[in-house]
Amino acid sequence: MIPVTTFKDRKVALFGLGGSGLATAKALVAGGAVVVAWDDNPDSVAKAAGEGIGTADLRTIDWPAMAAFVLSPGVPLTHPKPHWSVDLARAAGVEIIGDVELFVRERRAHAPYCPFIAITGTNGKSTTTALIAHILKSSGRDTQLGGNIGTAILTLDPPKAERYFVVECSSYQIDLAPTLNPTAGILLNLTPDHLDRHGTMQHYADIKERLVAGSATAVIGVDDSYSALIADRIERAGVPVRRISKRNVTAEGLYAEGSRIIEAHGGTSSLFIDLDGIQTLKGGHNAQNAAAAIAACLAVGVSAEDIRAGLKSFPGLKHRMQPVGRRGHVVFVNDSKATNADAAAPALSSYDRIYWIAGGLPKEGGIASLAPLFPRIVKAYLIGEAAPAFAATLGETVSYEISGTLERAVAHAAADAESNGEASAVMLSPACASFDQYKNFEVRGDAFVKHVAGLDGVTMLIETGKGN
Repeated sequence: MIPVTTFKDRKVALFGLGGSGLATAKALVAGGAVVVAWDDNPDSVAKAAGEGIGTADLRTIDWPAMAAFVLSPGVPLTHPKPHWSVDLARAAGVEIIGDVELFVRERRAHAPYCPFIAITGTNGKSTTTALIAHILKSSGRDTQLGGNIGTAILTLDPPKAERYFVVECSSYQIDLAPTLNPTAGILLNLTPDHLDRHGTMQHYADIKERLVAGSATAVIGVDDSYSALIADRIERAGVPVRRISKRNVTAEGLYAEGSRIIEAHGGTSSLFIDLDGIQTLKGGHNAQNAAAAIAACLAVGVSAEDIRAGLKSFPGLKHRMQPVGRRGHVVFVNDSKATNADAAAPALSSYDRIYWIAGGLPKEGGIASLAPLFPRIVKAYLIGEAAPAFAATLGETVSYEISGTLERAVAHAAADAESNGEASAVMLSPACASFDQYKNFEVRGDAFVKHVAGLDGVTMLIETGKGN
């Protein structure tokens, strides 16, 4: 835990007592703050009170006495309209911040020069975050991984010299972190997302820009117009910028030529690494993720040799294009995190012959947008509620069967792939939510791994005894 000492002996209001909110309340109490917390869920309030957190309906507190208001990032700050607690804080002139801002202040107070890499963007954040943390850990560095990737930031070990922090930041978290100042800040890309919470694409982009604008070194993907303009703007403001691209040559930064990552600096360019053969970094999207990780790690002093070694040994992000097993010429790929068609596209783009397991609880639009990738699919194995609709979309273009269950789909796909005799991938990339058959995509992915492990003759590429 990181005790939040910067609010010692001061009163702090807090709203939102889910996992990260409760962790934040505990960190504030551990640092000596006087916390009054609330949530719209009575069970959450009761749980917090049972763990020693002061609770009270925030409609009844003395707002002018509060030094700050800490808001859970899941609670609306601006759109579609501010939460009632936000209105009360603003009316009293109380600063509104989140858990990432509390971390930033603790770092500044106790270890301002400890390396801090923050990652944002619409797509690729989690893979890039996990990749950077892996490179740092595999090089022997004390590494803390958290934020939007699933570990509340204030549950990490406290900042100190030579301790590296790798933090994934959502737009919601950045919006509540006004003094965010990473050593290396990464903005991967920007496409329309969460506009229900930010109102317009421009407002969404402006929030994302804050992360790199406050960085000592900014690493920015310049393959979309919003991010390219941000790179130009903050560079004019004096921030050193390393541009990355999976499409075009960059004069100062890193870019991809197929699987080759080229480093450009001082008017010269040279091959940094060829990702060909690294199964966990297949595809153009992963070329961008790798380029961003390389640039950030160089910015915090990691040697090129250590970076290359870390890239080659990266095990992949769990449930995201994760090679989990192999049998002869067939690789089994867990892409359970692909819960809609757009999310499934990168994995389908990365293999030439695919035995595709798809389906579940359908999302709007189905899989029609994936039609340009259908030539890569040897056969589809359809499961869950979406199976009839997906079958109608595939029509006569792609051979398919309605398998119904994931277990049956894995068995049939594995048999067909093996009998074909060519290098192939049996891939779970559902393009659907999991809730018709599984609690979440993690449980679905774990079930896929279990079924693969149960096949005769499969060599598992991951440990299966730890929930992988």
